[in-house]
Amino acid sequence: MFAEIESSLYPVVCRINTYLSNYILVFLLSGVGIWYTFKTRFVQIRCFPEAIKNTFGSLVHFGRRHDSGMSSFQALSTAIASQVGTGNIVGASGAILVGGPGAIFWMWVMAFLGMATIYAEAVLAVKTRKIDTDGHIKGGPVYYITTAFNGIFGKFLAGCFAIAIILALGCMGCMVQSNSISYTMQSAFGIPSWVIGIILIVICSVIFIGGIKRLAFVAEKIVPFMALFFIVGGIIILIARIQYIPDTFMMIFKYAFHPQAIIGGGFWYALMQTVSQGAKRGLFSNEAGMGSTPHAHAMAKVKTPHKQGTIAMMGVFVDTFVILTINALVIISTLYTQDGILNAGYTGAITEVITKTNLVQTAFGTVFGSSVGAIFVAICLMFFAFSTILGWNFFGKINTIYLFGKNKRVKLIYALISLTFIMFGTVVSCDLVWEMADMFNNLMVIPNVIALFALTKMVLMLLKNGKTN
Repeated sequence: MFAEIESSLYPVVCRINTYLSNYILVFLLSGVGIWYTFKTRFVQIRCFPEAIKNTFGSLVHFGRRHDSGMSSFQALSTAIASQVGTGNIVGASGAILVGGPGAIFWMWVMAFLGMATIYAEAVLAVKTRKIDTDGHIKGGPVYYITTAFNGIFGKFLAGCFAIAIILALGCMGCMVQSNSISYTMQSAFGIPSWVIGIILIVICSVIFIGGIKRLAFVAEKIVPFMALFFIVGGIIILIARIQYIPDTFMMIFKYAFHPQAIIGGGFWYALMQTVSQGAKRGLFSNEAGMGSTPHAHAMAKVKTPHKQGTIAMMGVFVDTFVILTINALVIISTLYTQDGILNAGYTGAITEVITKTNLVQTAFGTVFGSSVGAIFVAICLMFFAFSTILGWNFFGKINTIYLFGKNKRVKLIYALISLTFIMFGTVVSCDLVWEMADMFNNLMVIPNVIALFALTKMVLMLLKNGKTN
């Protein structure tokens, strides 16, 4: 019965995703990024020194939170926890395989634009957040959507967003992340998938029950460690391959505009593949414009929305310009250079051996050795996917409360459903679930971006007020 349903729905969902990602979302997300880049007069450049100072300088890392909120660093850590996931490893790999090394250039372009978008999301999230009678903070896109549009239309858009994010991140998204954890841990260490599932639901249960304070505490500890661990490993590879670094950058810029030499086909077809792969993977890696990370930024204790907006920009910067870039440089410098197995491109018999799933393990294995490379990537994926589960579950929980009210029964039911999906993800692999997660992930972008365009004046006012304080 389930197999028949899957066989019927799978091609339909795939077509919807292809249409949404190729013809609607790339234009929406890049459009809103360009819009805010020019409207804010390149806030990502003008306020970048301020962003560094706010994030790594005068920022309070511990304490001084709302009773129900987070410090700015904890809010950033929670946001990065959702941004830095398997997409940084598997997503970048897929973009390079399909679009060639030049796809990374277009990922950089989209991340640059995304920094302006996520600034707008963060300042609006802080400005429109609500504090209930118990002193608990409620914030996220549903609140600035209803601020942008009063009445039935605003409630409709907010409801569509809430339903999409609950299904995309809180349920199916957590399932696909736990699937990644179980697959990599089983292949690297031989641990049975059901064992991984039990361990995950026990740890997640403890964190979910602890609420926002426990999530914030875990996020601020895990995120810096996992980022540093991956960065150090990547730098070791790049040092070992340092003679190929100039060629690596040359390929990124060369194949961004002349990709047919590496991926084959006609010029316009190859260019379309390179740009579209870089744009799609870049936009969905850093999540700018998707409406997920504003939930975390809304919780931050800051003097002005502008300050958290600058801190939010660092999330995109770390996600793409640091972690994803290091991953891409490792792949290209080891596999696409003159002694690499993909030197002639992703064609021929090599396509039967190398996939986006094992590409990174192969790249790290060229220096670390195949077994150590696989273990290193497995550990990184475990941390990336686990932190994403925590962030996504939190975002889904906020929207569940928005739809059904705040009571213990609603929270318990949502937690149980999420844990069930996490467990299923470790023991079953269903292509339909992956595609469904992508579809609802795509659908949540539309109401969020509509509200971002509608609230342009508010964002510019908050930027002006923040710069004068």
